[in-house]
Amino acid sequence: MARLQEQYVQTIAPKLMEKFAYKSVMQIPKLEKIVVNIACGEARDNPKMIDAIVADLKAVTGQKPVLCKAKKSVANFKLREGMTIGAKVTLRGQRMYEFLDRFFSLALPRVRDFRGISPDSFDGRGNYNMGVKEQLIFPEIDYDKIDKVRGMDVCFVTTANTDEEARELLRLLGAPFAK
Repeated sequence: MARLQEQYVQTIAPKLMEKFAYKSVMQIPKLEKIVVNIACGEARDNPKMIDAIVADLKAVTGQKPVLCKAKKSVANFKLREGMTIGAKVTLRGQRMYEFLDRFFSLALPRVRDFRGISPDSFDGRGNYNMGVKEQLIFPEIDYDKIDKVRGMDVCFVTTANTDEEARELLRLLGAPFAK
């Protein structure tokens, strides 16, 4: 069992139950999944870009990514329906907690001029979204092997009903929120 998963059961859940005065243990918010997404518009011109994106996501998450295809044709972007334009990975369970631990303790501190993540990026339903400007912050990515610096979106989906509950859950899980 991952360190964070064990910590959640032993210390985080009781703290949340006490702070928000839940009547049942089933009301305590949990981290449901983490979705890591890389979109690449240049992939329509160069299909080899998708291979690089897939390799990066696989190295970072330890799981094979799913390719994302365009839903609509957009003439201004020279995009046709069905073209592959990105990749995503949905992490759950053990892998999710391992990724979360590595992300908060190893990757984020490697961001240049890092002062914490924004506490305002919640969607109103208890989910947190953030963007990472470069994949180089992950220790699994070899600087010499990348062809281009790409960003990625990381979405933390929780079972919390409010942003305040989700913020407290992520803070207790180790999220370095800016003061």
